[in-house]
Amino acid sequence: MRFWDHQHSARSETRRLLLAFALAVAVLVAAVHGALVVAWLLMVAVLPVHLPFPAGFLAVNVGVSLMLVLGGWWVETSNLRAGGVKLAQRIGAREARPSVSHAEQRLCNIVQELCIAAHMPQPQVMVLPRTDAINAFAAGWDASDAVVAVTQGALDHLTRQELQGMVAHELSHLHEGDTRLKMRLAGMVFGLELVYNFGDEVRERRGLAWLFGSAIMLAGFAGWLAGRMLKAAVSRQREYLADARAVQWTRSRDGLGGVLRKVMAQRRDTPAGYERATHQGLAHPAVQHMLLVDLPGAGAMERWLDSHPTLAERVQRIYGRSMQPLPLTPVNEPPEAARRAGTVAPGAVTLASLVDPFARL
Repeated sequence: MRFWDHQHSARSETRRLLLAFALAVAVLVAAVHGALVVAWLLMVAVLPVHLPFPAGFLAVNVGVSLMLVLGGWWVETSNLRAGGVKLAQRIGAREARPSVSHAEQRLCNIVQELCIAAHMPQPQVMVLPRTDAINAFAAGWDASDAVVAVTQGALDHLTRQELQGMVAHELSHLHEGDTRLKMRLAGMVFGLELVYNFGDEVRERRGLAWLFGSAIMLAGFAGWLAGRMLKAAVSRQREYLADARAVQWTRSRDGLGGVLRKVMAQRRDTPAGYERATHQGLAHPAVQHMLLVDLPGAGAMERWLDSHPTLAERVQRIYGRSMQPLPLTPVNEPPEAARRAGTVAPGAVTLASLVDPFARL
């Protein structure tokens, strides 16, 4: 995998999409004013007398639109500032217990090793103990409240090398500020939605208000839909970037690649009626866009609104070709103490190879 090229491409595409998002907000404000102008002209057309536009018509339309968008952004981001640890606890995660679980000790050691290699502060390590699906997420506004949470299914079914790939992906999101970016975009989309809701409130007053409310709703819906699509596109690019960063940090395609291929097998082998049950806790709206892989059925309405690329697309980028799912079997690796004494699994990525990127090339 040419991870440097993939990272450069993802960053460039993100910048273009963020510029398009800012343009969409400006177009929304202009569209609201234009829609109200059309509504006013239609109203005047049916009246027996000519009425000029009210004083400050443009200023009021633009001001109210911006107030709704920016006010909604501020309110929503304020609600999300509770912190990564509190968010993880809200969906059922608990602090990792390395002293009582070999798997959780392995997880904590991997997080520590990768943070040393990446020269970044170590986040809080948490586990979702009742979630069978292979998944993980990172959250937090800054290093003081950053968290990496991993499901029990990942601990049970991923080798050390694969768990390194998963953790490296999530640490990349923290390193690149993706968690802050995604939460800010979510707040902006909420602000765009407020414009639509405001139009709905105006329309309920009936009479001429119905005409003006409908105009605002039409412009607001177009802006909200454009915001949703651009937010999802940005999220997909950040997933590509985190995938490439994980391969760079671990110097292994089979780490993260193995995770994604095992997720493919888990979804293939899980009965449709139990798909959501295996993701217990992860269906919370605040964390769905932060997950390593999206939930089954998420984004089924339209491909444009998916927050993650498909598993097949991500595997294709990592390996350069299509790959089959990997068998899903419980992991049987020695405890970390035995591993440090010299029992290292073949192909495992060691701390030395992480610190020296060329040790494995």
